[in-house]
Amino acid sequence: MSGLADLRADPGRAVIALDYDGTLAPIVDLPSAAVPAPGAVAALHEIGSRVGTLALITGRPAQVVVDLGGLQDVPGLLVLGQYGAQRWHAGRETSVAPLPGLAPLRAALPALLEPEGAWLEDKGLSLVVHTRTTADPAGALFRLALPVAALAGQHGLEVHPGRLVLELRPPGFDKGGALLALCTPAPSAVLYAGDDLGDLSAFDAVDTLRAEGVPGVLVCSASDEGPVELRERADLVVAGPAGVVALLQTLL
Repeated sequence: MSGLADLRADPGRAVIALDYDGTLAPIVDLPSAAVPAPGAVAALHEIGSRVGTLALITGRPAQVVVDLGGLQDVPGLLVLGQYGAQRWHAGRETSVAPLPGLAPLRAALPALLEPEGAWLEDKGLSLVVHTRTTADPAGALFRLALPVAALAGQHGLEVHPGRLVLELRPPGFDKGGALLALCTPAPSAVLYAGDDLGDLSAFDAVDTLRAEGVPGVLVCSASDEGPVELRERADLVVAGPAGVVALLQTLL
């Protein structure tokens, strides 16, 4: 594949960007238990010392990902948390200010979620409704989608669906914008790997860069519940986080 060849030919100016949950770490019932797949951290250590930019682009708070993954010492690693609203590098984190609408949503959502058995994750700059542990995960997600969206809209937040989640976050932040910011000035090549609907904007960003002459590689970390759209658009489809680790080891 030409994009991989370009990345290997000039790694010092290349960008490798990865999602965290479902891409580096297997999806689990409790987000606090999502640790990197075997071999992932070792591969990141080696790649970080060879590639121009190594980044994780995640919906989680940046510091949470660093601590959960044990990634503090990965050479040169950038973590763009909450879709680019936070930036962690070399032990320092910067962040935008939270929207005032988050406070009333924190107060109102639990009563809406309780009848379904769903629970609310507070990320500081965003809120996430989880239905994975309910009696009817897909049904609960469907039934909650409209009322959660209506409530979020009243307070200036957008709702973005994912794998048995509804994420309420500030407008103007997505993985595509975060990736494009990393790719200025233009790199020699860019590789992005993700697993969910939120990664489609990063796929769009790679397509934009390709149109400008930057070689790109789109990688889908596939699972039974992952979106078909991502799989269909990917240049490479790998078997979940274990497949992503194998790809990184192949690059090395």
